[in-house]
Amino acid sequence: MKIIKTLLLAVLIAAGGLIAFVYSGSYPMGADVPHTKFTHWLLETLRDRSIDKAASQIAMPALDDPELLLSGGPDYNEMCTGCHLKPGKDESDFTLGLYPTPPNLTDKAGDPRRQFWVIKHGIKASGMPAWGPTHDDQRIWAMVAFLQKLPELTPQQYQIITARDEEDSGHHH
Repeated sequence: MKIIKTLLLAVLIAAGGLIAFVYSGSYPMGADVPHTKFTHWLLETLRDRSIDKAASQIAMPALDDPELLLSGGPDYNEMCTGCHLKPGKDESDFTLGLYPTPPNLTDKAGDPRRQFWVIKHGIKASGMPAWGPTHDDQRIWAMVAFLQKLPELTPQQYQIITARDEEDSGHHH
């Protein structure tokens, strides 16, 4: 019984310390001050495990349809390049000012299921919006198909593939 009381007391003291720390306002929340190594690890691990679990159950369509690539490219160009860049661009005002820094999606193709989930649902407190409320799954898969090809594109190929006809320019609204 004494061990249980000691453990309970330790938990209460730890919880009280955590509450005092949170309400002290002493943790730096500015995007220009990086998290501590432990906090960064904790948040990254929590995010990655959560997305992996949620994305693992997503049924993936065939992504090799050229129509998907051509319809996903203009959306990426209009909605994503400010943060995630395009071929021939290494940084932007957003990549320099956001913390955590958004991934450069021109570097390598990621897991399509994870990409779909992130585009559809966004990521809390990261600047990544949830596009699911305004974009149907077909349109999101088109962006994913484009992301799978993006690292292979030259700046010239990118410009051709991401051009949107004037009649389609309001497609994302």
